[in-house]
Amino acid sequence: MTGELRGTGVAGSREVVRISPVIPVVVIDDVAAAVPLARALVRGGVRVVEITLRTPAGLPALERVAAEVPEICVGAGTVTTPSMVDAVVAAGASFIVLPGSPEGLLSAAVDSGLPVLPGASTITEAMRLVELGQDVLKFFPAEASGGPGFLAALRGPLPDIEFCPTGGISRGNVRDYLALPNVVCVGGSWLTPADALAAKDWDRVESLAREVSLLVP
Repeated sequence: MTGELRGTGVAGSREVVRISPVIPVVVIDDVAAAVPLARALVRGGVRVVEITLRTPAGLPALERVAAEVPEICVGAGTVTTPSMVDAVVAAGASFIVLPGSPEGLLSAAVDSGLPVLPGASTITEAMRLVELGQDVLKFFPAEASGGPGFLAALRGPLPDIEFCPTGGISRGNVRDYLALPNVVCVGGSWLTPADALAAKDWDRVESLAREVSLLVP
């Protein structure tokens, strides 16, 4: 999967968001947990994961998954500087997720050749990203920025943008997002809960991943 998506730009972004209706967003504290976690997701039928760079373990965890679990498309999340873009490319990331989209950071991410999900939380930000050639966006923080109602309202003036909302999405509200025609997938952390990772409960992660198939008809 990594080879298929690397260097495909915006078209690659459209492929990434169609791998699964839910992209697990993972915060990893223990590098050793990364590979068994990814393998549990694959067994459960989820073949994409976003490993965030919120902890020191994030980058080496991404590198391990990219090298050892070729069945999964591994992305780098919480990428906030151009130097982080360089680091995740070197680590073997298949796509890059930006929480926000200042032009210098966006330019570095696009120039990497990897698919990019640039972050936006307002209509002005979304329109500016369209001007810059991006039409597959991360909507973050989703719940705090207006939730499904806001995204539904955006479809009128911006009918061609596809969104992956992230932030505050759970088993309880995920269907409200996926029901929207401009939402292709969501990002969520409930598939990889912190207590399951701490306990190395990979059966639980696999079971939660299996539930994802029930979210689409």
